[in-house]
Amino acid sequence: MAGVRVTTRFFPVSEPLRPYCSIIYLTEVETSPGVRVEDYLHPEWANLRFIDGEPSLAAVGGDTPVSAPRFIVTGPTSQATYFAAGRMRAWGIGILPAGWAKFFALPAEDLADHFVDGAQHPAFAAHAPLADELRQANDAESAARLLDDHFARLLAAAPPDDPDIFAAHAALVDDELTSVAELAEKLGLSERSVERLSRRAFGFPPKLLLRRQRFLRSLARFMLDPSMSWIETLDYHYYDQAQFTRDFQRFMGMSPRAYAARPKPILGAAALARAAAAGEAVQGLHKPGG
Repeated sequence: MAGVRVTTRFFPVSEPLRPYCSIIYLTEVETSPGVRVEDYLHPEWANLRFIDGEPSLAAVGGDTPVSAPRFIVTGPTSQATYFAAGRMRAWGIGILPAGWAKFFALPAEDLADHFVDGAQHPAFAAHAPLADELRQANDAESAARLLDDHFARLLAAAPPDDPDIFAAHAALVDDELTSVAELAEKLGLSERSVERLSRRAFGFPPKLLLRRQRFLRSLARFMLDPSMSWIETLDYHYYDQAQFTRDFQRFMGMSPRAYAARPKPILGAAALARAAAAGEAVQGLHKPGG
């Protein structure tokens, strides 16, 4: 789109936060007044975003888009999130399942496929002052450190880790895992206990989480190389393309063909940022002493 520029930068979290938070990111959109870019964000774990600029619109799944809060907290999602933004600057931090249990005193299921105004919700209101602090930061690096320091300070008074959450997360992202029974066996828990753990820490029943992970593996391959056909991206656990198409409709709310044809300004900027970060990492390995 002419006159539109979308950029994203990623900032790795510090070592103490890595079990709990995935990444810190800054997304900036420059457009003409009244012009919005729109995208459908993939299902993901929870995140907190602090938005400055023109009002944005958001919706999860088939919900009607509404004005997004300036401090928007989105729980884990199993459906695409529609997001439309004019000129804006948004800081975000991804929260992993162990981080949700560590920092927030409510089950992940309570906010699954849903977002709230963090400034108004009792579980998140203590984080609302970050919005002003980020706005006043001198530069992006300082703002990213501010976010990191905020959550790192919370670790000292946070509840103890639940080792079952870490074990379940590791099992869920293992592409060899195929059933809830296998997950229960890996964790040494009953299937009923796995169900309770899954809803509390991950937001969804374990069967849906396994299906979501299978779908996201295929979608990630397509995003890395959009020139590939969908059949080339399919995770090997899919029986056939028809099964994948049904999952695509379930998780993204549209067909693979319709999604491939859509512009992806926000996800595209994120993909470029990831590629740049990967390139910098590789260069670092080849530097003297790297």
